[in-house]
Amino acid sequence: MKHLTEPLTESQADQFGRNSIALLSEGAQVLPAKIKERLYAARMKALSVRKAEKVLVQKPVLAGFTGNWSFGSHGRWESLGWIAPLVVLVFGLMAIAQWQNDSRINDIAEVDAALLSDNVPPDAYADSGFLAFLKNGPLSDSDDSADLVQSK
Repeated sequence: MKHLTEPLTESQADQFGRNSIALLSEGAQVLPAKIKERLYAARMKALSVRKAEKVLVQKPVLAGFTGNWSFGSHGRWESLGWIAPLVVLVFGLMAIAQWQNDSRINDIAEVDAALLSDNVPPDAYADSGFLAFLKNGPLSDSDDSADLVQSK
């Protein structure tokens, strides 16, 4: 015999349920009619105040692709409603790429225009010393600032 604290297996639980039903059915047969009527009235009252059970309704996610192509209120247009945002996204990405490309071309054109309109020959830009001069600024400015610091 199993100990009472050990869990029942599924078949044992089913057997227990069947035995309980049989005992209750036998006991209900020998009850007086007045008690049966009171039990029935109590059951009906309990059923009337019982909360309605929630019913889970599952709508197919891809209903439009499985053949639900009606033109009613829940038809093709709701199923294809995701296309408009996708089209806007694609055209927006294309516009951003075009804008970046135009911006890059304008930046290169500005540098070319500055090089061509400048008094410095283009060969000077190939000289590493001249590039350092452009990055750091003229030496005379830094010498003047050093003289101002020392005079104070």
